[in-house]
Amino acid sequence: MAETFNPTPQHIGIIMDGNGRWAAQRALPRSAGHREGAKAVQRTIEAAEKMGIKYLTMYAFSTENWSRPPEEIDTLMNLLEKTLDEYQKSAHKKDLRILISGEREHLRADILAKMDALVAETAQNKGLSVNLALNYGARQEIAHAVNRLLAQGVKTVTPQDISLNLYQPEMPDPELIIRTSGEERLSNFLLWQAAYSEFYFTPVLWPDFNEEELQKAVENYRTRKRRFGAI
Repeated sequence: MAETFNPTPQHIGIIMDGNGRWAAQRALPRSAGHREGAKAVQRTIEAAEKMGIKYLTMYAFSTENWSRPPEEIDTLMNLLEKTLDEYQKSAHKKDLRILISGEREHLRADILAKMDALVAETAQNKGLSVNLALNYGARQEIAHAVNRLLAQGVKTVTPQDISLNLYQPEMPDPELIIRTSGEERLSNFLLWQAAYSEFYFTPVLWPDFNEEELQKAVENYRTRKRRFGAI
């Protein structure tokens, strides 16, 4: 049995990849993959709660995803709207706090209104914090932080200044970042926060991700030595 070095991570980031390939393998439309992917989101949130994870950042829609076909974007936005409605009904029961990171530009007004209401309504909840990275890009987040500092009249920017002006400055950096579908890159996700994160890549497509797969990732993380530049 492998020696354990780390406790369960407080914060996990997930790049949810493989919905389209999951659908293609079954000769189904991509929309079917996205619907199954939404179910995997719910499973993963429930699993993270059970495991005592405090923060979960899920890459729901990137700034680059706007280049996809309009019908696919419509499907994703409709799924998002449905998901926000479901969270509004269930978040208080589960004591979930919902956070949303990303740019507001291009998002529909009705979705923005539901996002804002959900964030406000769950702000005092004490359970798992679910941070949806929506219309999100890490480079854009860093630029956002720098522009906020410039607007404050800051002349010299420190790393701490940037950290304090990111979308969710109260969240700790993720100890573990998971990417599904076999791809091994960050794709503009949490570039600043991931400076010392551990990475776990799995060939499992996102719609097939479940509690067992999350547990595998966490157990793998727990066996790693994190040196942070030391010996």
